Amino acid sequence: MTDGAVAAAPARADDYSTTYKIYVLVLLLVVYISNYADRMILSVLMPAIKAEFQASDTAMGFLAGTAFAIFYATLGVPIAIWADRGNRKNIISIAVAIWSAMTAVCGLAPNFWLFALARVGVGVGEAGGSPPSHSIISDLFGPKERATALGIFALGVPFGLFVGLYGGAQVAEIYGWRMTFYLLGIPGLLLALLVYFTIREPRRGASDGFAHSGDAPALMTTVRHMLAQKSLVHVFAGATITTLVGYAGVVWWPTFVMRSHGLSMADLSLFLALVFGVAGGLGTFFGGYVADQFSKHDLKWMPRIVTLATLAGFPFAFAIYLTDSSWMVFALIGIPAALGSAYLPPTYAMTQGLVEVRMRTVASALLLFVINLIGMGIGPLLAGLISDALTPTYGKDALAYSLLILTFLNLWAAAHYWIAGTYFEQDLKKVTKAT
Repeated sequence: MTDGAVAAAPARADDYSTTYKIYVLVLLLVVYISNYADRMILSVLMPAIKAEFQASDTAMGFLAGTAFAIFYATLGVPIAIWADRGNRKNIISIAVAIWSAMTAVCGLAPNFWLFALARVGVGVGEAGGSPPSHSIISDLFGPKERATALGIFALGVPFGLFVGLYGGAQVAEIYGWRMTFYLLGIPGLLLALLVYFTIREPRRGASDGFAHSGDAPALMTTVRHMLAQKSLVHVFAGATITTLVGYAGVVWWPTFVMRSHGLSMADLSLFLALVFGVAGGLGTFFGGYVADQFSKHDLKWMPRIVTLATLAGFPFAFAIYLTDSSWMVFALIGIPAALGSAYLPPTYAMTQGLVEVRMRTVASALLLFVINLIGMGIGPLLAGLISDALTPTYGKDALAYSLLILTFLNLWAAAHYWIAGTYFEQDLKKVTKAT
């Protein structure tokens, strides 16, 4: 669809009914759940796949993180440039179809390298999902409700983990790991059709009280604009570091519990799904809601809420890897899971608010490029490397110590979000004045 066709859309978000806006938000949330379930299902299936392909922890970390992240992160930017110039909902529809089909193909892989190639295909498809969704949501929900709306969308992360961890474990236990990929991938093709036929492309800037129909700026113009916002630079740094820790934990957590505490995949799947799904979901939603409420009185609390949440969760995350008690692990894990999810809505909202309207999709893609290339690309791989290095000394507990070491990086992330609060208000005023 051309920009001329986009210009025919309603000029204001108010021209859309509340029911329609909620429908779009919920549909995009379901799409994101599919996105994240397909992405993270590997974490609970890793022991079975590792055994069949006779792979090391380092190789599995590469498969779960690096192989996926390189293409997911890199392709997200050119797809976002396309989305800022064309029809975003069509791009989302195509992306859903690709990642769903490639997820199903994972179940057919006869060896490690063909499986890795199929996972690359999943990453290629998922690159087109989140940035256009962020942009559409930002055009439907105004600045005062945007962090909450993006927080609801971000529930796709914990809910996707719930579907992947619990559903994946149950199916794999009965039918094997290959069937799990078939059952996750095929329903996504129906979602692709729903997006294509039921979402209308909103006009750029509708929720901000104006319609922006000019050309999207060049990539480097957007990059320079973002680098000029000190608060955004610190948010990107903090998000990248905490994502590295988070992906290492999510990918390796099922394996850690199985090794260090002797539980089976079926035993722990429901528990972990509830922890990451319910606790993570609450943390994600309230991260956006609390940031919206506090920032109404003082804008610096939009990022600083993340600092407080990260620091509050740190001692619990630290204790998890040092205790020998399975019950203590299970009692504690919900707290850092919830608090560690709070960074997503404020990060998304600040990224959307600190750029011009026609930069939003690319800005979101650049955020995802940085945090996923480093966070997802390095986090699981680094955890696997440290685990392999520590195994001669610590045996089955080497993975626990590997994850413990990476947990300390969250203190660095917390510092970046605190510093971002110093500059956020003045950066926002500059962008608003320029617009």
